[in-house]
Amino acid sequence: MISPDQITALILAGGRGSRMGGLDKGLQTFLGMPLALHTLTRLQMGGGVGHIMINANRNLAAYESFGASVWPDVLADYAGPLAGFLTGLERCETPFLVTVPCDTPLLPLDLVPRLAQAIETQDADIAMASAPEIDRLGQRQVRGQPVFCLLRVNLLESLVKFTHEGGRKVDAWTALHKTVLVPFDLPGDDVRAFRNANSLDELRQLEDTGA
Repeated sequence: MISPDQITALILAGGRGSRMGGLDKGLQTFLGMPLALHTLTRLQMGGGVGHIMINANRNLAAYESFGASVWPDVLADYAGPLAGFLTGLERCETPFLVTVPCDTPLLPLDLVPRLAQAIETQDADIAMASAPEIDRLGQRQVRGQPVFCLLRVNLLESLVKFTHEGGRKVDAWTALHKTVLVPFDLPGDDVRAFRNANSLDELRQLEDTGA
């Protein structure tokens, strides 16, 4: 079994917040608490990680006040989630890194243990969460959630090469490695768990469902 002290969590809060009018998404409040702090708290409650870091590119002191180490992107110009992955892998001092975005305050408490079990039993390089979504035709499908990944830290060299060659899409990089999808659509799983807030309107709607 992979123990929690072998896993570092990275909260991805380094985006531009374009659809929030440029606001720092992770610091917007959900039920009176910053989104990123909700994420951090749920990771702590789940008990699956030994260390937590935050990837942020502004308001660093505000994020540091949450009690976690804070690291800006190692790539310039807000290069997206993979820039956060790269930062996390470079700073991680444990064999595994789990990534979560800052804007899903209802993420599953058992997220990390389930990803850890899958990566070990499948002898995979990456375990990626998958969750139900409604497509454009109104059909329910279980799809991968590329920013919810448990990674082996020895993938750093691969990611350095991929990003230096201009790669920016998470799923394009994970497709290069043995990746196991871990479904979170079992009985008892909260259908809201992976809902995120890209705009202030979406944040208020999410707040209504999470109250």
